[in-house]
Amino acid sequence: MPALVIVGAQWGDEGKGKATDLLGSSVDYVVKFNGGNNAGHTVVIGDQKYALHLLPSGILTPGCVPVIGNGVVVDPSVLIEELDGLEARGVDTSALLISANAHLIPPYNRVLDKVAERFLGSRKLGTTGRGIGPTYADKMNRVGIRVQDLYDESILRQKVEAALEMKNQVLLKIYNRRAVETEEIMEELLRHAERIRPMVADTSLVLNQALDAGRTVLFEAGQATLLDVDHGTYPFVTSSNAVSAGACTGSGVAPTRIDRVIGILKAYSTRVGEGPFPTELDDDNGDFLRRQGAEFGTTTGRPRRCGWVDAVVGRYAQRVNGVTDFVITKLDVLTGLDTVPICVGYDIFGTRHDEMPVNQSDFHHATPIYEYLPGWSEDISGCQHFDQLPRAAQNYLLRLEELIGARISVVGVGPGREATISRHHLLDPAPAQPGQRAG
Repeated sequence: MPALVIVGAQWGDEGKGKATDLLGSSVDYVVKFNGGNNAGHTVVIGDQKYALHLLPSGILTPGCVPVIGNGVVVDPSVLIEELDGLEARGVDTSALLISANAHLIPPYNRVLDKVAERFLGSRKLGTTGRGIGPTYADKMNRVGIRVQDLYDESILRQKVEAALEMKNQVLLKIYNRRAVETEEIMEELLRHAERIRPMVADTSLVLNQALDAGRTVLFEAGQATLLDVDHGTYPFVTSSNAVSAGACTGSGVAPTRIDRVIGILKAYSTRVGEGPFPTELDDDNGDFLRRQGAEFGTTTGRPRRCGWVDAVVGRYAQRVNGVTDFVITKLDVLTGLDTVPICVGYDIFGTRHDEMPVNQSDFHHATPIYEYLPGWSEDISGCQHFDQLPRAAQNYLLRLEELIGARISVVGVGPGREATISRHHLLDPAPAQPGQRAG
């Protein structure tokens, strides 16, 4: 049975939660391997809508074990609030496992995140202010606090005191903020320790044993390819590896065990926060996409920047992730447009680029080169098969498939679980891409 990775192929908000949910009944474990509560998935089941922030979306599927891997940063208060909210709605959350090696977001990092962003002014990065970046920085600086530290109060206190020696100097002398007391940090971190204790496990061992036993494991990325700290539009990125390779470091499962990579690509493009966005629309078309697609952040409520689909970005995502299958979401949002553009390249200072420019300044100055395809006006939300789509919608998908370099296996035509067209089952073998072994 396979190990699969689901990744966002743009700047996030592509609908990864829906793709995970579609596979849920075929999957035994769903693993979140990076990020924290700075991003969210919205999953619609029947007439119920669930907004998930820290938890893997597999938590909504009975019989599926949701796992928070070691690559995730965990805010204990947010975790408990989210669990309580789901349980109040009748969702069984008792199967959740949390890596003992996952790092905790201490309150002082939330404070530092917010004041640092304000301090940057016009140079701000557009963070969510939830302490994600400072916590990953602590991890790299080896001054972080891990889940397992909750169960050795002496070690926890030593780590908090050591961290505050530096953090308080920064708060006092740079940002003119009050110092943080050790006891208030200890109190908040320990408040939920016993509630969390039954969930804490050696999740690397659990997942490897599951694969040995023939179970199917799905790794679910937070954020997306263009927000990856190494491969995204740096510095306007997240603080973790959101590409498929991050599934291995963020879970303790070796790359030789990954069978398939599923890339989620919205039928148009969005991003939040700052940073370059070549196909962004500051006109009525952008407003149309935002309104029709309900493009407001699951976690923050921020309106998203909207633009046409970018096949250069899709092709880049296929390459750096090794995507075997694409899922196209929100095709229905394009219904009613007379013309549907696809960005097929960039003009940068008079030179055409068909691939992502390696230079950040070039990408910032990229002007999209479009192909214009006929649109459609028919309601597609009830379509169950590819050949039920209007011919123009089929042609749009086939041209996009040709440009991004991997097969489009699933198409979303509405927000609900049932509003989906499957061209190929995501667990079926995919044809090998150049440079890849067969799936």
